[in-house]
Amino acid sequence: MTSLTMEHIPLRSAYLCQDCDCVGNCATQCPACASAALLSLAVVLNRDERGVAIPMAEFAFAPQMAA
Repeated sequence: MTSLTMEHIPLRSAYLCQDCDCVGNCATQCPACASAALLSLAVVLNRDERGVAIPMAEFAFAPQMAA
């Protein structure tokens, strides 16, 4: 793939067409097939626009008891 064919689409504006499986940045219709069946990738991937990390669970480790 050359740099002339590569494109950059931010996740918050990326939409997956459910008819032709193309990704575009238009929220109203697919740029490839003009379908209106679009799915927001940011919503599906559960990304926060502010970039705040999701807190991880904390685990406490205790010594094992010998039998």
